[in-house]
Amino acid sequence: MITKKVNSVLDAIEGIKNDMTIMFGGFGLCGIPENTIAALVNTQISGLTCISNNAGVDDFGLGLLLQKKQIKKMVSSYVGENAEFERQMLSGELEVELTPQGTLAERCRAAQAGIPAFFTPAGYGTEVAEGKEVREFNGKMHIMEEAFNADFAIVKAWKGDEAGNLVFKGTARNFNACMAGAAKITIAEVEELVPVGTLDPNQIHIPGIMVQRIFQGEKFEKRIEQRTVRQKN
Repeated sequence: MITKKVNSVLDAIEGIKNDMTIMFGGFGLCGIPENTIAALVNTQISGLTCISNNAGVDDFGLGLLLQKKQIKKMVSSYVGENAEFERQMLSGELEVELTPQGTLAERCRAAQAGIPAFFTPAGYGTEVAEGKEVREFNGKMHIMEEAFNADFAIVKAWKGDEAGNLVFKGTARNFNACMAGAAKITIAEVEELVPVGTLDPNQIHIPGIMVQRIFQGEKFEKRIEQRTVRQKN
């Protein structure tokens, strides 16, 4: 059995260079690869194009890379809770490609499946469609969207084994599942790394063939963007 295990996060990010395109799993702060992002913040890497549903918050997750001006372009579905993201976008410091959320997910999944492009009605008649091929299917207009072409995909899972098989927990599955295997190299950060054969094959969400590097993170804060609690009666 080929092992995908690397000894540290620094080994995991080896080969990431300036001006690369990187996918980051997660939704808000749920299921983000915290340790890998923190390691990238401590490097001098810049000019990154980041594909992520959003950019988290100002002082955590991708917000840390934005603060250090390491990101030149964000491909996201919304600005979210990140004021710095909004500021850089409105000032023209950051290039932003806002994409319908379903289209963003499908562009990841298409890359994962080896499909170069697809047609979707989402965005037709808006700025999203500018410069894109348009075709009619069953009386409805669709625009062509291309699959992503990323250098690295960085995902976070609950459990994984040394062969790269992954299990996600709850809603942390989100964009992690469709980004795994959707880039030239996939890095998986896991809360628990177990020997091959430990995971129940019926519970595996992503097979190891889609992962090139896997490591166990040292610490997970698992922050919540907006905590809502019921008032005490």
